[in-house]
Amino acid sequence: MRTTVGSLLVMLLGAVLEVVPATAVAADAKLVAQGKEVYTAHCVLCHGEKGDGKGLTGIIARYQKHGVVIQLYPRDFTAGMFKFRTTPTGYLPTDADLLKTVTEGILRSGMPSHEDVSLADRKAVIAYIKTFSPRWTEEEPGEPIKIGKVPSYVGTAASVKRGKELYKKVGCFQCHGLSGKGDGPSSATLKDAWGDAILPFDFTSGALKMGSGPVDIYRTFVTGLDGTPMPSYEESLSEKQRWDIVSYCLAVMQQGKPHLAER
Repeated sequence: MRTTVGSLLVMLLGAVLEVVPATAVAADAKLVAQGKEVYTAHCVLCHGEKGDGKGLTGIIARYQKHGVVIQLYPRDFTAGMFKFRTTPTGYLPTDADLLKTVTEGILRSGMPSHEDVSLADRKAVIAYIKTFSPRWTEEEPGEPIKIGKVPSYVGTAASVKRGKELYKKVGCFQCHGLSGKGDGPSSATLKDAWGDAILPFDFTSGALKMGSGPVDIYRTFVTGLDGTPMPSYEESLSEKQRWDIVSYCLAVMQQGKPHLAER
C-alpha cells in the first residue's frame, strides 16, 4: 500500500511539473507572437526583420564634428548589448530598463517615445526583442545598482573643484576634452563595439540621452555604456569621487549651481 501511494504521489508530482512548464512556454510563445506584431508595426523599419539594425531606414543620421564623420545606426539587438541600463557593466539590462527606453525613447538618437503604445504591447515587444540574441537564454539580467540620495554637497563650489581635479586625474579629458566639449586627444580615434566611429559626449551641447540630473550622470559612471569606450567607474572611484565628478559635469552643463541642481 505504501508503495502504491508513494508511486501515485510521484506520478502526480511529475504530472504537475510537466504541466507548469508547458503552460509557461505556451504563455511565453503567445507573448512573443504578440511582440512580433508590435515589432513589425513599430520597430522593423529601423531595426530590421532580424533585429540586426539593418532595416530599410539604414543610417539614421550622418554628421561631421571635430573632423570625425559620425554615422548613427539603429541598435543591433543580436549582440545583446545595451548602453542604457541600471545594471553593472557586462550584464544584461532588466525588463524595467528596456521598458523605460521603449516608453521614453532616447534623446537625439532617432529612437522615439512609444508612450502611445499600450503597456501590454510594450512588454510584449520586449519579449520579442530578446529572441534576437542567445544571451537572453544563457544569462540572467544583472541586479540594478542602488543609488542613494544625492549628497547635499553635490553642485557646491568645493565639490566642483574636486570633481574638476578628478576629471583630469582619471583621464576623462582624454575623450571628453578639458572643457568637456568631446574634443579630447583620443576623441578622433574612438570606435564602438561594431567598429564604427563614435564621439565622446559634449557636455556643453545640452541634455544627455538618458537624462541630465545628478542621478542620471552618476548612474552612467557606475554602469558604463556597454558597446562604447565609456567604462564603468564602479570599482576605480569611490562614491564620493563619483559624485564630485557629477558636480563638475553639471557645472560644465551650467546646471551645477548650488541648490539649483535637480535632486
